[in-house]
Amino acid sequence: MILTQLSMLALSLATGTFAHTPGSFEDGGNTLVSAMMMFLGTNEIVYMLDKAEGNAAQIDGHPASGSWYNIAERSSTVMPITTNAFCSSGMHLPNGSYATFGGNGGVGPGGAIDNSTVTEAGGYTGLYDKTYGDWDGTKAIRVLNVCPPDQMDQPQCQWFDNASLLSMHGQRWYSAAEALGNGTVAIIGGYTSGGYINRNTPNIDPAYEGGAANPTYEFYPSTGPAQLMQFMVKTSGLNSYAHTFLMPSGKLFLQANTSTMLWEPDTNTETELPEMPDQIIRVYPASGATAMLPLTPENNWTPSVIFCGGSDMPESAWGNYSWPFIDTFYYPASARCHKITPEPTDGSQPAYVEDDPMPVGRTMGQFIALPDLTMLVVNGGENGTAGYSERTLTTPLYGDMPYGMSLAAGPVGQPAVYNPKAPAGSRWSTAGFSTSDIARLYHSSAMLLPDASVLIAGSNPNVDVNLTTYFPTQYKAEVFYPSYFSAATRPQPQNVPSTLSYGGSYFNITVPATSYSGDANSAADNTSVVVIRPGWTTHAMNMGQRSLQLNNTYTVNSDGTITLHVSQMPPNPNLFQPGPAFVFVTMSGIPSNGTYVIVGNGQVSAQPVGTASALPPTVRLSNVSGSGSSSTTSSSNPSTQTSGASHTGAIIGGIVGAVALVGILGAGFGIYMSRRKQSSAQQRQVPSYPMSAAPGSGGGAMANRLRNSDSSAFVPLQHDNRSVPWDAGNASSVALSPYQDDVRGGTSAEFDPYYQNTPRMSTNQARSPF
Repeated sequence: MILTQLSMLALSLATGTFAHTPGSFEDGGNTLVSAMMMFLGTNEIVYMLDKAEGNAAQIDGHPASGSWYNIAERSSTVMPITTNAFCSSGMHLPNGSYATFGGNGGVGPGGAIDNSTVTEAGGYTGLYDKTYGDWDGTKAIRVLNVCPPDQMDQPQCQWFDNASLLSMHGQRWYSAAEALGNGTVAIIGGYTSGGYINRNTPNIDPAYEGGAANPTYEFYPSTGPAQLMQFMVKTSGLNSYAHTFLMPSGKLFLQANTSTMLWEPDTNTETELPEMPDQIIRVYPASGATAMLPLTPENNWTPSVIFCGGSDMPESAWGNYSWPFIDTFYYPASARCHKITPEPTDGSQPAYVEDDPMPVGRTMGQFIALPDLTMLVVNGGENGTAGYSERTLTTPLYGDMPYGMSLAAGPVGQPAVYNPKAPAGSRWSTAGFSTSDIARLYHSSAMLLPDASVLIAGSNPNVDVNLTTYFPTQYKAEVFYPSYFSAATRPQPQNVPSTLSYGGSYFNITVPATSYSGDANSAADNTSVVVIRPGWTTHAMNMGQRSLQLNNTYTVNSDGTITLHVSQMPPNPNLFQPGPAFVFVTMSGIPSNGTYVIVGNGQVSAQPVGTASALPPTVRLSNVSGSGSSSTTSSSNPSTQTSGASHTGAIIGGIVGAVALVGILGAGFGIYMSRRKQSSAQQRQVPSYPMSAAPGSGGGAMANRLRNSDSSAFVPLQHDNRSVPWDAGNASSVALSPYQDDVRGGTSAEFDPYYQNTPRMSTNQARSPF
């Protein structure tokens, strides 16, 4: 079946025929688990993770919390997950594998914590819930080796998820993760037990919140014990999932609460940058759309970060671990956008600059880097914030909550596209874009696919599975087709490499004459080679997402073919960290399919860096034309003079590297951690979310000594709420008025696939649920 579909896809690419309507949504099938987290393995599989909850799909006698999604078939298959990955973070590894970090305790129905300690036959011991079959995941490091569909039942293709053998030094939930230039992953901040925001009131312990906050950082592979990050103390409360981006210098740009800084990871040195203008919050739970803009020769590959939406709720309205202090679902989300270049190269000082506002305000909007070097925003709501609760300070009864447990309302179903090269005042457009009738609010996700469409899934603003509330648990996926799918012909580049180095000899890509129409010189002038890492997505973020245009010249040949002479990656691994990515060739705004590549040497180590070789001069030829059908793009997606291409053969397969087997002490399976087949590399995400054990608790068995705020919002669902499921057809009748009320007052085994004889200080002693 899959080979037949892939053959049909290859045929459609070769003939230039496409059945997808530009600007439209198509049914993406059933994900089986609500896709709180996703990542793209290579060309064939998207991995999905959910929190431990009462999903109907079963595995090993309990509800599943993970699945893999077959892109060609639009079907899903459950996967085993040992620990609760609810609201974890994640990142790629240099060899194409993925890791997720932290999560919630072992929970059962309604998010209740079960304190039973169980020893598994394989040797794993931990706190475990017998109903949902999940172990405590608060310190977990889960590693996945991506595989092709026909190997997904093999042991080496499953998650390695055993916190008795591999874990972090501290418990983390809602932590940030970002790769460094050598492939090491920095893991920053988080909660230890959870709640609405990361603080008590009054906030007398902004560092540790009585044990409920983790203001430290550590690394994977481990380089030693976790260390205090002062920025996490300064931003106390609103610092969950801090926006984190590696800069060319090797420093990390961090933004949380209203604060911004550059952080030197080797010395733990912080350099303050300007504050976010007008006190707009962009981190969770305001959850503004945030991304690094494309790195191009035009901007000398200098990173700029854009922030759009979020919330300007007053500081007191954010409340504490328990709940917000206003009815957030009536408070409009911001539509404003700001950009900053943290390390300018023109001698200026970093500064936030206001950019064009989005067409509508959004909380939980999500940027997706497209291969035409534009940025698509999807998902989110016009009012409120992320998170869920049974109450707010001003609406104390769950039965009076207008949208069930959701703290957001007004789903925004129409995507919008941002073109950073367009003149100010005309950078946003929704022209030609359909509006989805599926609410994508808290715990929604989105991911660029290899054919340059966008997979959208998830949404579950509920403590557990709830199919009858106003915004129910969502299992239906959609695929959105950007405007460039109006093209009658797409590029079909040949000889795209499977690996890219930092500097070194250029390579040639051949673009057949059938890939374009019209004058060859004009087509070549408007051709770009773009490398995109779609990232690891959760909570309206794509951790690790980057888009980089490679430098190129070209030769127009008499037969209409175009030879692109393409530079390797810029000779600085900090611009685009080592690991998996996709290469697109874009012609006049029309992208090819993406080719899976590994950037760098596949190792956690200092990356080899060569000198960028000089490119041959451009050679133009008159009176030469392409033989493809005429192509057009929608006016909603302006042409960018650049484009991204890839090898259609990557859809079917090809070898990226050899497979190495790493034995695991005490485990009944191994993980392949080396570079894999391009067609087989696939990945998956894990959702994880902590909830309280009982009304009035602080989020678990240890809550009474962790914090003093009430978390009765985070308790098993009581079915006395009068809200009814959201209907897109009558959504306009829903009252979304601005908020008017006043605010009332045993020793670890050293298993580590990347272990490099660095100090490992953690010991897995008796582990508490949080």
